[in-house]
Amino acid sequence: MPLAILIVLLLLLIFVVVLLAKTVRIIPQARAGVVERFGKYLKTLPAGLNIVVPFVDKVRYIIDLREQVVSFPPQPVITEDNLVVSIDTVIYFQVTDPIAATYEIANYIQAIEQLTMTTLRNIVGGMDLEETLTSRDQINSGLRGVLDEATGKWGIRVNRVELKGIDPPPSIKDSMEKQMRADREKRAVILTAEGQRQAAILTAEGAKQSSILNAEGDRESQILRAQADRESQILRAQGEGQAIQTVFQAIHDGQPDQSLLAYQYLQMMPKIAEGDANKVWIVPSEIGKALEGLGSTMNSLQGIPQDVAGPLKRVDMGPTEPELPKTDTTLNETNAAVEAAIKEAENAANPGRSGRAAPADPSTPPAAPPTTPPTTQPTATDPSIDPGEVPPAT
Repeated sequence: MPLAILIVLLLLLIFVVVLLAKTVRIIPQARAGVVERFGKYLKTLPAGLNIVVPFVDKVRYIIDLREQVVSFPPQPVITEDNLVVSIDTVIYFQVTDPIAATYEIANYIQAIEQLTMTTLRNIVGGMDLEETLTSRDQINSGLRGVLDEATGKWGIRVNRVELKGIDPPPSIKDSMEKQMRADREKRAVILTAEGQRQAAILTAEGAKQSSILNAEGDRESQILRAQADRESQILRAQGEGQAIQTVFQAIHDGQPDQSLLAYQYLQMMPKIAEGDANKVWIVPSEIGKALEGLGSTMNSLQGIPQDVAGPLKRVDMGPTEPELPKTDTTLNETNAAVEAAIKEAENAANPGRSGRAAPADPSTPPAAPPTTPPTTQPTATDPSIDPGEVPPAT
């Protein structure tokens, strides 16, 4: 008896536990439970603790309301230029209506995969390979629009569609690599040529600027050199002018007479005949007058006093009369030089010489040789004559 009661109590306890388990249902966060009563939809259980009728109500599905990510395997797709490429996609979706996701579609994940593949073939089929590889955003937008429209009635919202990879065939990859290599080589050659052209242009511009600067420098240096030459010529001319003015002023202050000019004229005669190329030289007709004046002058400059009564007096030749030599040796040398100049002038006037003389002026009488009367040279011991004074000729 006590054993039977114990068994009954144990069975009753087990029933109560099972009843409580069937009555109390706990739904996790971000999930929803679909309850059916006798196989018919009754209600949707929210997250948390829920009470249902045991053995009558049944939680058919627990739907995940979070955003889900599904990656589909690569699928072959033919492009417009009849090239087969493999494209794998990634879908981001979220269940917004648990009832529609449960009763409107049997397997919404498989349905989304098949719909994605068909839509992708439709979109990529209208593009060539180059456009397919560069139009990822356009393909993603097209897929998202078609999927969102088709899955709306399933209680699913497609948030994003991404193309994870587009793989062309190996032969196309090799061709693309060769094309890219050729394109890069072409761009490298173009860049090299542009760099050489820019370098040549810059070099030419540098040479041009250098030539311009050198020309400007030469011009400035020539201008400065010309200015310096002009200044030097001006200064040289000024110096020569001052020298000529000084000499002229000195000659003017010395008051030269005809005798001095005749003597200078005779001194220039040998210089005219100098040189091996001077075969013929002309003696001016005025040589007779010059010799006549010089002879009379030298006759008066011999320094020999005349026999006159009374003390000797010096002839006044002006304030600038040149000082005569004070020694007999110097006087003799001067006389000898004058006589040699006279002989050279006479020889030049003689037509029998190597040069042919110019005909003399018929109106001018021939010059007579100077005659000097015999004179006696006074000595310095004469008390009536100043030792520093040379008696002039009379």
